[in-house]
Amino acid sequence: MSDCVFCMIASGEIPSTPVYEDETVLAFDDIAPQAPVHTLIIPRAHYRDINDSVPDEVLVALLRAVPAVAAAKGVDASGYRVIVNTGDDAGQTVHHLHVHVIGGRSLGEGMVRPAEGE
Repeated sequence: MSDCVFCMIASGEIPSTPVYEDETVLAFDDIAPQAPVHTLIIPRAHYRDINDSVPDEVLVALLRAVPAVAAAKGVDASGYRVIVNTGDDAGQTVHHLHVHVIGGRSLGEGMVRPAEGE
């Protein structure tokens, strides 16, 4: 997809520093980190989100990359959070399937905030 920033990163059109990569996925640090470690894992092929008929082998590659990224970033022993946002209401801002690996500090019990007025 020509206007997708993650497609441009996957193709090398926009440079990145890979944390992990293989023939199916690429991992790189988020430009607006929410914690000391905030790495994104994307499939090289474009899928809008997890509902976009993603082949099983791509889903497996995304999940297999998670512990490799955690180890590379030094949070495999201390713990980390894995998040996949799907759609606008979930906070997905780039509509190319991606997995967040977040850690490097205590993340508390959760990141879900109540709606205004609750």
